[in-house]
Amino acid sequence: MMKIIERSTYLKRLIRLQGTPDIKIITGLRRSGKSELLRSYMQWLRKNVKSLNIIYIDFADLKYEGLKSYKSLYDYIEEAYQTETLNVVMVDEVQFCKQFELAINSLYNSRKYDIYLTGSNAFLLSSDLSTLFTGRFIEIPIFPFSLSEYCTYYDFKRTDTQILQNYLVEGGLAGAYIYRDKEDQVSYIKDVYQSVIKRDLLDKYGIKEEALLDSLTDYLMDNVSNLTSASKISTFFKQNGYETNHITIGNYLKYLCSAYMFYKVKRYDIRGKKYLETSDKYYLSDLGFRYAILGSRNMDYGRAYENLVALELMRRGYDIYVGKLYQKEIDFVAMKQSEKIYIQVSDNISEQITLARELAPLKSIKDSYPKILIANTGHEEYDIDGIKILNLSDWMLKA
Repeated sequence: MMKIIERSTYLKRLIRLQGTPDIKIITGLRRSGKSELLRSYMQWLRKNVKSLNIIYIDFADLKYEGLKSYKSLYDYIEEAYQTETLNVVMVDEVQFCKQFELAINSLYNSRKYDIYLTGSNAFLLSSDLSTLFTGRFIEIPIFPFSLSEYCTYYDFKRTDTQILQNYLVEGGLAGAYIYRDKEDQVSYIKDVYQSVIKRDLLDKYGIKEEALLDSLTDYLMDNVSNLTSASKISTFFKQNGYETNHITIGNYLKYLCSAYMFYKVKRYDIRGKKYLETSDKYYLSDLGFRYAILGSRNMDYGRAYENLVALELMRRGYDIYVGKLYQKEIDFVAMKQSEKIYIQVSDNISEQITLARELAPLKSIKDSYPKILIANTGHEEYDIDGIKILNLSDWMLKA
């Protein structure tokens, strides 16, 4: 049986939003814990709200098979409504209800319900939410387990280099943790991609070139943290015998990002203060996929650590960009409201020449925003010319 830990950051956000008129939509990678979060929040409500009526529908449960038309869903919820109490509607895997948005919009417009939804992200896309829902909604993105949650799950009291390496390989899909054998863990993670994430995409978009989608996924996993583009990938595939073009590749990239398998990060010209369209980076939602599908081939720890930092910054609510200043590249420009941080990520900076190379882009930035170099130092935080040098594990555990 899988151990359940409280995902307090997400739970606190739902608690803050409790009772607001918005439709709350929990989004994120399949098997990343959206349904479990909804159940945890339900338990919190039952403990803390006195007059409460929760109307809960889980479309993955055959019990609710009869509600898979929008009219049936609407009628069921309306019949369950109670006066003089807080009526909370929770619909898990909402995409299984045909034209669900008609029911949800009508319920929202009645102003009688506090509404929460989860769904398969190929069918409940961030880009489609404003089209689907005529009322105001708030998206609550959820990610696989962070290093901190991984340590909590396994009751690790401290984090050494080996724990970080184990996390890189095992990843943050908690469903894999119930398997004691490494081979079984790998099999579970592969299956999540093959039978859940990829199947969603094939069903949603009617993809015929399944082999091309797999090859593109492999390519992106092999090139995490590298700048690339649809044109560059298309050229590479043509050279390796695939009949394709940049338009098809561009569409498949969008599909993989829509399922939260990858996150696209744009480039930002720091001096010109504008976004650049020529190439982007694609970060993998969980590095466990890379190890399970590709094994340990071409394991570049510097790029893997950069991927970890990208995901952690997104968990913490930052918008991130790849920084460009003249001919230099800064791994991340991280922004949240008025806050801005410049971040470089490296594996080992014990050699002076490597340290100087990593510091150079940060030193070339003349504004006064904080500048940080995150590396696998194994040391306490220190400072070089106003630039903070942070140990990767310590930074990831410091929420």
